[in-house]
Amino acid sequence: MISLAGRDILHGWSKYVLTGLGLGLLIGVTLTMAGVYRGMVDDAHALLANSRADLWVVQKDTQGPYAESSSLKDDVVRSVRGMPGVAAAANVAYLTMQVQQGGRDSRVMVVGMEPGMPGAPGYLVAGRHITRNHYEAVADVKTGFALGDVVRIRRHEYTVVGLTRRMVSSGGDPMLFVPMKDAQETQFLKDNDAIVNDRARTAANPAFNRPGSPGLLEAVQALQTSSRSVNAVLVQAAPGFTAEQVAEPIRRWKHLSVHTRDQMEDILIVKLIANSAKQIGMFLVILAVVSAAIVAFIIYTMTMGKLREIAVLKLIGTRDRTIAGMILQQALGLGLIGFAVGKVAATLWAPAFPKFVLLLPGDSVTGLVLTLVICALASTLAIRVALKVDPGAAIG
Repeated sequence: MISLAGRDILHGWSKYVLTGLGLGLLIGVTLTMAGVYRGMVDDAHALLANSRADLWVVQKDTQGPYAESSSLKDDVVRSVRGMPGVAAAANVAYLTMQVQQGGRDSRVMVVGMEPGMPGAPGYLVAGRHITRNHYEAVADVKTGFALGDVVRIRRHEYTVVGLTRRMVSSGGDPMLFVPMKDAQETQFLKDNDAIVNDRARTAANPAFNRPGSPGLLEAVQALQTSSRSVNAVLVQAAPGFTAEQVAEPIRRWKHLSVHTRDQMEDILIVKLIANSAKQIGMFLVILAVVSAAIVAFIIYTMTMGKLREIAVLKLIGTRDRTIAGMILQQALGLGLIGFAVGKVAATLWAPAFPKFVLLLPGDSVTGLVLTLVICALASTLAIRVALKVDPGAAIG
């Protein structure tokens, strides 16, 4: 049986090998798509782990700060720190945007944080942490920034003083950490032209520019140009308290939404990337169908080209099981070649992708099993044709 399959493959080895290479590229794309989904899930887990928080306190009736917008006043953190079971609490602000460095734009998530508190980078691979209140930054190495680089964010320039690793948003964008005050100004304050226009509108409003009320107009204008908002408060629970024990009093007395780590993980993975997961799943199904069609076509073509030889085999008494086994082995061999090529290709090109691609050994084993099953099913058409060959065709 093995000899028959091997001899037939050697007879047309070029077509067989080229088909295996083409199938391998399809399998490589399939493994990469699965790796993209795994990478999205791992990015979400990394985002939660790097925040070093047990609870996320956000605007009431929102799922922020990662899934939707959330806005809190920055003095809320003081009242949260006084709640039972709170070991540490800190304000954070998040803003995904384009920043400029050396004439090129980079898409990053700007994170406003308080050094040494939840939300700040837990470790560095180079440089130092932020020590000043303004114009210093810590960047993830994926940004491509180096120590000493000057990065422009809106109207101001920041010097990169430290580098960290694997600090990414749920969408895979690398993080750029800046002091909280700078992040508030970047995210919530308006540009100069908008401020001038707002001041003119306020001055034209009689309610704010009344005679006999000195200082009222200036106070209102100062309020318009100040920012006291943050996106969330990150909380660490004290030893001996569960996350839910700390969260319930905050929900009840502070009238805020509080999400535990499990709840935030559900928001990020089950809800936020659900559509992406469905889209990737559709691509995987389409690629599986295309791969099966290619294998079925090639094996069928090879079988149709040797119908006379199959008739001779039947004429000399070869059993149908032997003939079917020969065709099945050819299909499985095609699958093994394709999977080997696909696995090597996916491993080589995965680091070049802009987003993190996580190739798990378990997914590779599953891919190999599915590849062999698809190839076996695709060979059934050729086997049926071979088994219907009349032995008399050998001498007809």
